[in-house]
Parts: sequence; structure tokens; C-alpha cells
Amino acid sequence: MKHLVGTILILISLAAQGQQDTLVMAEGNITSAATKEAVVAKISYKSLPYGSNRGFLSGSSFSFPLFDKEKYSIEVEATGYAPVKYILDPAEANTEKKVIKNIELGLPIAKPNIAQEPPPVKKIVRLHTLIFNASTALIQPASFPELDSISRMLKNNPNMIIQLEGHTDAVGAPAALMKLSQERVDAVKTYLVRKGANKNNIKTKAFGGTQPISTENTEEARKLNRRVELRVLDN
Repeated sequence: MKHLVGTILILISLAAQGQQDTLVMAEGNITSAATKEAVVAKISYKSLPYGSNRGFLSGSSFSFPLFDKEKYSIEVEATGYAPVKYILDPAEANTEKKVIKNIELGLPIAKPNIAQEPPPVKKIVRLHTLIFNASTALIQPASFPELDSISRMLKNNPNMIIQLEGHTDAVGAPAALMKLSQERVDAVKTYLVRKGANKNNIKTKAFGGTQPISTENTEEARKLNRRVELRVLDN
């Protein structure tokens, strides 16, 4: 029996060692394209095509495993810089089983006026300046300029149908989170209608905390997951 147990432990150890030897890591530094200095950024990544493995980091460098030899997408955002997105392919790993991707961030590109240049059908737009009071559906005044632009977009495009999709973090009872996300998209719809948008052109859908961008247990990740997105259904 002792010999059998010893053999099993050796096999497990060898399997773990073999897995470690074949694991590919993604690594890189984040710098300013202009100054070449390190830039602290928010980094999110997920496996393709379904995002079954995902994560969230913060810093001027990153390192994470590319499990199951899947391709991964990586998105990098930093204040004062244009966000970037890349695809990392484990097939491009070097002899040390690493995919090295050093990322340089450039200056931000001016955002298009959504009222004058509406997004195409199926496009999903995150409402970045939409802010609610904590745990409520009360919209803060800083959100009004972005919402006013959406209202003008709908009035300028009377055939456009949009869907407001509400998401929360995963802290709390699922039923309460679903209710809160519905109340928030309803509040946004009410604001847009008051500003002259056609209520029949605005649909809403609540997801609660079921579709996180990041599953990391950090406040930054939870903040990233709390969001309202606009999906163009028809135009």
C-alpha cells in the first residue's frame, strides 16, 4: 500500500510539473509613447472567445497566465491616455513560454459627438460619466451632460431604438442587485424622456451582477462592474 501511495504522489507531482512547464505567461510593461516613462493603468483581460477566464489588474506592468493555450484580449486604460486593446496569442510565446507585449499609450483621441455621430446598430456604448448615489437609482448632476447628448441623439434619429442595460457589482443578494440595476436603467429612461426622447424608442434590461467585466475581489474591479451600457437595436 505504501508503494502504491508513493507512486500516486509521484504521478501527481509529475503532472503538476508538466502543467507548469507548458503554461504560457503574458507579460509586459506600460509606458507613455511620448516620454517612455512608466504609466499606472487599469488592465483587464479575458480568454477568447467566451471570456471563461478573466481578470483585472492595476499597475505599470502585468503578468498573467494564458490558460488552455487560448488567445486572450487585453484592454489598458489610464487617465489622460487613449485606451488600447490587443490580442495575445500563446502561439507567439518565446522559448521561456512567455508572450511579451510592452504597451505604449498615446494621447486620447477626441470623442465623437454622439448626438451628431450616432453609433451603428449592435454597437454597445458604456456611459462613462453616468454616476448614481451609492446603492440608489438617484442620478448625480455630473451625469446630465452625457444623458443630454443621448437625448439629442434620439431626437435627431427618430427611428433609432436603444436598450439601456444595467449592471451592478456582485456584493449583495442577487435579487436586490437585479432590482437595483432595473431601477437605475428606469431612472435613465425617465430622464431621457423628460428631455424629449420618445419613450417607445427606449428599452431597458437589468443584469444585476451576472455579467461582470472583472471577477477580481477589489474595489476597482467592483467599480468597473457597476455600469449602464447603451446598445443600439435599430436605426
